[in-house]
Amino acid sequence: MNLPLSGLKVLDLTRALSGPFSTMILADLGAEVIKVEPTPAGEMVRQWGPFDEDISVYYLSANRNKKGIGVDFRSKEGLALIKRMAMQSDIVVENFKVGTMENMGLSYKELSQEKPGLIMASISGFGSKGPAKYWAGFDQIAQGYSGFMSLTGTDESGPTRVGTAIGDLTAGMWVVIGILAAVVEYKNSGRGQHVETSLLASLMGLLSVQGQRYLSVQEVPEPCGNVHPVIAPYGTFETADGPLNLAPATQAMWSKLCSILDLEMLTSDPRFLTNADRMKNRHVLKDLLESSLKCRTRMEWTPVMIENGIPAGPINKLSDVFSDPQVEACKLVESVVHPVLGELKQVGLPISMSHMEDGTSIRTAPPLFGQHTTDVFADYGFTPVEINRLIEQKIIYQAG
Repeated sequence: MNLPLSGLKVLDLTRALSGPFSTMILADLGAEVIKVEPTPAGEMVRQWGPFDEDISVYYLSANRNKKGIGVDFRSKEGLALIKRMAMQSDIVVENFKVGTMENMGLSYKELSQEKPGLIMASISGFGSKGPAKYWAGFDQIAQGYSGFMSLTGTDESGPTRVGTAIGDLTAGMWVVIGILAAVVEYKNSGRGQHVETSLLASLMGLLSVQGQRYLSVQEVPEPCGNVHPVIAPYGTFETADGPLNLAPATQAMWSKLCSILDLEMLTSDPRFLTNADRMKNRHVLKDLLESSLKCRTRMEWTPVMIENGIPAGPINKLSDVFSDPQVEACKLVESVVHPVLGELKQVGLPISMSHMEDGTSIRTAPPLFGQHTTDVFADYGFTPVEINRLIEQKIIYQAG
């Protein structure tokens, strides 16, 4: 299969989540990604649980479709090897603390002097400028700093983090967008460039209408739980057997909802005439709607709502999600053979393209530490004698 990014070679110096997630997207789309891990034990997340037969599930989640090598980052010769590989790569991706690449002699300024067409992508916690530039990039810290946590939760819970590392993941997605834009420009101009984002920038880029509320009318949004910040009714409502999400976002949908629930009188109630009225009285409105919704179950209400043009759906647990027929039909979960674990199921690339068959984004399992070192260095032009010497001197590591 001829994949969209076939022919691009990516040197992946990243660790943890934001960087590996970004390079996994590139790998899923067909780029050759060389994951460089430090000796003696590989990147730190290999030690993070939970574990499947002593293999980190965290590591498995962000490193498929890559070739894995081990290099001694602390030796001059190891850093010289990385630089030599960078000169033969199209893209270098890193997410070290600001200043680390300069200290290793691998800054974009230095590398681009020798290879002007090189594209380098960097992810930091808070950006490469300003008073917080040296702060370490940890997702929950960035969620709080960016204001993202202030939008999530309830009066009772207070600010609440999103249930995944949303800052890490979106930083990885943003930097992929930047990399692809740089690749297009390179094809037009022959020039590479340095692409940067941060956890702070990535989360601020997601503030959407909440950020615009403050910038335009100086409203400081408060956490509003599972209701929409500017539309009512819209959110989570209790039924006979648990919560149901409803999204009657238009005036027509509001009227239809009242009809379905035998609450037509609410459409002429002065408290609920317009969306602005309903927002002011949304807590009372929620109680009134739930008085009818509690007469039936979530899965009884869901098809009724959808058939009447009102978006609705249950709040699933992951055990529900991974057995759902819609998820199965869209081939969102794929399988690959892992050298230790055997069949490994993973959530695949969530993009469908007419030139890529659905359900085929995962081609190789996340590599064992140093699994491909010998082959990769041979591909980069190192001789067998050089490779054996480097292994013997523990400059590089090949898995047994």
